[in-house]
Amino acid sequence: MLKGFFHVPKAVNEPVKSYAPNSPEKKAVLEAYKKMWNETIDVPNYIGSEEIRTGNTRNMSAPHDHKHVVGTYHLAEKKHVEQAIASALEAKDAWANLAWEQRAAIFLKAAELIAGPYRARINAATMIAQSKTIYQAEIDASCELIDFFRFNVEFMTQIYNDQPKSDSSVWNRLEYRPLEGFVYAVTPFNFTAIAANLPASAAMMGNVVVWKPSDSQVFSAKIIIDIFKEAGVPDGVINVVFGDAQMVSDTVYASPDFAGIHFTGSTHVFKDIFKHIGNNIHTYKTYPRIVGETGGKDFIVAHPTANVKQVVTGISRGAFEFQGQKCSAASRAYIPQSMWAEAKELLIKDVKSFKMGSPEDFGNFITAVIHEGSFDKLASFIDQAKKDTDAEIIVGGNYDKSKGFFIEPTVIVTTNPKYATMETELFGPVMTIYVYEDSKWAETLKLVDETSPYALTGAIFSGDRYAIAEATEALKNAAGNFYINDKPTGAVVGMQPFGGARASGTNDKAGSPLNLLRWVSPRTIKETFVTAEDYRYPFLGE
Repeated sequence: MLKGFFHVPKAVNEPVKSYAPNSPEKKAVLEAYKKMWNETIDVPNYIGSEEIRTGNTRNMSAPHDHKHVVGTYHLAEKKHVEQAIASALEAKDAWANLAWEQRAAIFLKAAELIAGPYRARINAATMIAQSKTIYQAEIDASCELIDFFRFNVEFMTQIYNDQPKSDSSVWNRLEYRPLEGFVYAVTPFNFTAIAANLPASAAMMGNVVVWKPSDSQVFSAKIIIDIFKEAGVPDGVINVVFGDAQMVSDTVYASPDFAGIHFTGSTHVFKDIFKHIGNNIHTYKTYPRIVGETGGKDFIVAHPTANVKQVVTGISRGAFEFQGQKCSAASRAYIPQSMWAEAKELLIKDVKSFKMGSPEDFGNFITAVIHEGSFDKLASFIDQAKKDTDAEIIVGGNYDKSKGFFIEPTVIVTTNPKYATMETELFGPVMTIYVYEDSKWAETLKLVDETSPYALTGAIFSGDRYAIAEATEALKNAAGNFYINDKPTGAVVGMQPFGGARASGTNDKAGSPLNLLRWVSPRTIKETFVTAEDYRYPFLGE
């Protein structure tokens, strides 16, 4: 594991394709979309070398056309989860003992499969399964996932090359062992890249994994599984089970060999995970690693010196791309009174210009939210805002689930800085704005910091460097990813390591070596060349 033994290709960020009219990539992804739309796939559980079909199935449908079934997947029973754990443990020794460059080669191959023959398929699957526009699918399912695999290999080599000092009498070295047991990966619906990276990052460091994808992302998860298999991930290294989340998790946490969880999902669920693991702590052979990225109530704050067009564009993109379903999506904004009249006019114009519908139509900027539960929650907050005297909907406010789960992009303006939609994570295309007095910049920064229990992302816009410095200091604990004169979304692997603290997670920074370090248990080895043969030290005298 010493530097110089192998030359690992330098990681570079995958370029985003344009999908412009008449481009070959547009033609390829539309062909893949239509083919996958008209097929009905059957997705089993993947345990060791087996594909297990239980016969207890659920349908998969596109959020933008929920009556159209694109496939079914099989629900695991408790015995299948136990089988997945056993399969992982059986594969553990061979995988952990495989030379690191062999593991690296698998994931570098996976990156190239996505960049080439799988690109149209994984993008199309993400468009269908998660109702992402082609641009949102491209930057997620292709570019970010490729970047995760390439950069994680580079980060892995950096970690292995980080060795302690030695001298002529002793050779000191660190061995970066995988965890003793198996890792449980629980992944969300909203990012195909996250769904793949959570099990893959742990596996790359030599761990074996039981992976539970989101029920709302199984369709595109199937493409990830196909890529893993073609890239050469051995049987049993990443086992995939679908089904009741509570049952799967309870079964995992009951195992003495449970060694860690890699999670992205809701704050409430993650807190329950902590509690459950704590209650079971005497069961485990080792203290489990708990790594999670959870919710956010992400902000945009404009200083009076900010460029109003830049602020409005930051809101339009940051709040409404992918229907506000990014963990990093802006959902509350603070606009100075002096800017508000112009900002309001420009924002209403932007939102009214959005086209909404199927992602198959590349002219649509907005598509559907993920499922009926999300739709109903968002609709209830919009309806309440229509009734409340301290809130006003200035644009949007309509919704329709007759064909797809469509929520119109909605902007609420409130006179109450602690209004419900300023504090509550909604995970949808709803932005709430509070207009503050220009003279109360410092007070507003304090308000931003104290309003939400979350601390994932946030952005400030300003043309005044003193104001930028003041905001950067005042909001240092309010966001793990802090943006200056940009929207609070779009972190790039290797450039903006991603994660937040407070109620937003453990801030272990996916897209950096920090995350990979959570999946190793280092062993220090000291080798002495000339060993002492007498206990007496010189200070003892004759």
